[in-house]
Amino acid sequence: MRLNNYIGGSWQEAGGADYTAVLNPANGMELAQVRLSTKEDVSLAVKSAKEAQRKWALVPAPKRADFLYEIGRLMKEKKEHLSQVLTKEMGKVIEEARGEVQEGIDMALYMAGEGRRMFGETVPSELQDKFAMSVRAPIGVVGLITPWNFPVAIATWKSFPAIVAGNTFIWKPATETPMMAYEMALIFEEAGLPAGVANIVFGSGAEVGTAMIEHPDVRVISFTGSTETGRHVAETGGRHLKKVSLEMGGKNAVIVMDDADIELAVEGILWSAFGTAGQRCTACSRVIVHTDVKEELEQKLVEAMKVLSIGDGLDESVKIGPVINKKALDKIHGYVGIGKDEGAKLLAGGNILTAGKLADGHYYEPTLFTDVKWDSRLAQEEIFGPVVSLIEVSSLDEAIEVNNSVKFGLSSSIFSRDVNKVFRAQRDLDTGIVYVNAGTTGAEIHLPFGGTKGTGNGHRDSGVAALDVFTEWKSIYIDFSGKLQRAQIDTD
Repeated sequence: MRLNNYIGGSWQEAGGADYTAVLNPANGMELAQVRLSTKEDVSLAVKSAKEAQRKWALVPAPKRADFLYEIGRLMKEKKEHLSQVLTKEMGKVIEEARGEVQEGIDMALYMAGEGRRMFGETVPSELQDKFAMSVRAPIGVVGLITPWNFPVAIATWKSFPAIVAGNTFIWKPATETPMMAYEMALIFEEAGLPAGVANIVFGSGAEVGTAMIEHPDVRVISFTGSTETGRHVAETGGRHLKKVSLEMGGKNAVIVMDDADIELAVEGILWSAFGTAGQRCTACSRVIVHTDVKEELEQKLVEAMKVLSIGDGLDESVKIGPVINKKALDKIHGYVGIGKDEGAKLLAGGNILTAGKLADGHYYEPTLFTDVKWDSRLAQEEIFGPVVSLIEVSSLDEAIEVNNSVKFGLSSSIFSRDVNKVFRAQRDLDTGIVYVNAGTTGAEIHLPFGGTKGTGNGHRDSGVAALDVFTEWKSIYIDFSGKLQRAQIDTD
């Protein structure tokens, strides 16, 4: 199977000479081949999107929303097929894949609802016989750059608000997971989305991503990925005066206080740390635990980790699938070595798994360190794998300080039955998302998603806040006095 670009409502072969194989990380089997695109392919897609946007912006927002309702219906109809494809190309277990597809369905329906809202403001004018209001206006052509770990959910966070707001888009999916983009293009086509509204260009970040950022007719870049790449996107986009939205890394922590429900905390940590094999920007990478319950938590975590089943995500009994590729596997194992060198105590895991059915895939054993220093590399740097560090503290104040010590600020969590501690924590934890008596992952689509500090640049995906990325505010003044009135001057 060879995947072609989707440009202007038709399938077009990319102009590049190189191909990349799409491999199942669970077993190494080839699923598809993709011909990599060039700068010229991007220009062709942008031209198509720009031409389509002129007409699309004139379609009433409730009518644009009707297409999202249909896209959501088709995604629901094809949910199991999409989930199977997702698990094969990305590796996450089928239960999580179904959840991710459902997130896309929810986003379609939610953003379709915004087609009948998209509120502006009316305000009193300071002058007589004058009307003042603000409205949201589409920006034009937007560029979407999405990662491999959530190949459909994150794309819907970006593309659906762009669509309902009256923009058209160019989407560059990750080279590791292009098949979900191909499946979404089929759905766009079946839903009757006008040609040129959605355009998908396969290729590398260096070639396709850079061409999108530098193209003068692409007005917005919405990027989710690594901090290193995000910094480059921001620098390049800034030089071209683009509106740039970044969602990048995390070093998320679960705080377990001395009054916590330990059994519940263990469940929350396991799901947050080892779901998607730790390959979430919201994954729990640190557990900040009170001295009085540290030993109990360690013992219960180690016991619970023993029964986590690892394997091909298509097996309904498996709880942890593979990591995306060998490069990721080597990075994770490298950090385990760093932890040992730093003096952290390895309680469980720490191995690349190669026995039996796991031999042809990329599997890492769920790993738990304790006695980790808060300022060590293991506790400060993003690993993006199933590795958790336990850090001991003696008070809530110390726990909050340790939580806030990292350069990222995406998600945090506290387990406590003390309402006073809970309210102090939700106020003082410096992350864009805070959970109470739950893990660090599990965001819902109707609230803003994103973080502080090195996690992003102030914009948000999901929720109504996503519209801020894809719209401009337009202030409108209507003077029906029949004479020239000057604001701030002709007032008493």
